[in-house]
Amino acid sequence: MLETSARLLQLLSLLQMRREWTGAALAERLSITERTVRRDIGKLRSLGYPISASPGIAGGYQLGAGAQLPPLLLDDEEALAVALGLTAVATGPVTGIGEASVRALAKLEQVLPGRLRPKFSALRQSVSTLAGPGGGVDPEILTAFSSGITERRVVAFRYTAADGGSARRMVEPYRLVSTGRRWYAVAWDLERADWRTFRVDRCNSTPSQRERFSPRPLPATDLAAYVQESITRNPYRYSVVVRLAAPLHAVAEQVPPDVAHVSADGPGHTILRGGWDSLDLPLIRLTAWGVPFEILEPPEMRERARRAAALLQQAAEIPPTAESGKPHGPSH
Repeated sequence: MLETSARLLQLLSLLQMRREWTGAALAERLSITERTVRRDIGKLRSLGYPISASPGIAGGYQLGAGAQLPPLLLDDEEALAVALGLTAVATGPVTGIGEASVRALAKLEQVLPGRLRPKFSALRQSVSTLAGPGGGVDPEILTAFSSGITERRVVAFRYTAADGGSARRMVEPYRLVSTGRRWYAVAWDLERADWRTFRVDRCNSTPSQRERFSPRPLPATDLAAYVQESITRNPYRYSVVVRLAAPLHAVAEQVPPDVAHVSADGPGHTILRGGWDSLDLPLIRLTAWGVPFEILEPPEMRERARRAAALLQQAAEIPPTAESGKPHGPSH
């Protein structure tokens, strides 16, 4: 049975290597008869591999695409190439496939042969990526979180909070969420007995797995929306809501999802909700966009806008007291 299974894996590897094989060529490579080749092809088909056969002297066997993805066999170089590619995509700006890349990378690293691990580590350390607008993320930390989520295991890691304090955290991880600029982990903090959102680039160590945990009810049905609410409003002193005289698609191009939440308010207006510790920064950003806007919340932001407008009006109307580059005092 072991000999047959090994031969099937070798046959599958050959079929994945090139487009078409004749029965005679496969028999020669595997040191078996063509009859055995036909029997093994039938076994692979029963396992879900779509293998077509064309008759005649020039005919042969060809591995096609099926409704489901069957297991793939990769040689050493192919496995390293796929792992490096997944690492680049997982930490890159491509929208919508980062989380899937992390899961795939976690699966691949789990079965990566020991002889390839040092080479993969050396290659990954030798490759650098220009930093984007968000913080850099270690792929090992992402895959460690992903494994903890899949296997329902508590993970422990050191974490630097927004105030700069560093501490060891023990959490039950449930979901990884990418904003396109940063990665966040949604987890139940065992010490604080509450849900927390962690910025993955603030993890100072790779999460290590501990005991298994039983899933608990999630804090929200849509965890992506939960993360956005958590990182754009809850941690801040002021919750700002404004109505802009611009369509949603135009505002969304200017506002990253980890800065504020935007929603349509009719065909030509957009509601923006975000959190800030100071009211000056949102006023500066909103004014710089050059789009008319209405302040809905908080009331003190309207007063801050009136004072800023008065100062700007005064600055615009007062003539300069001296020409550029000349002293202000009287000349002698």
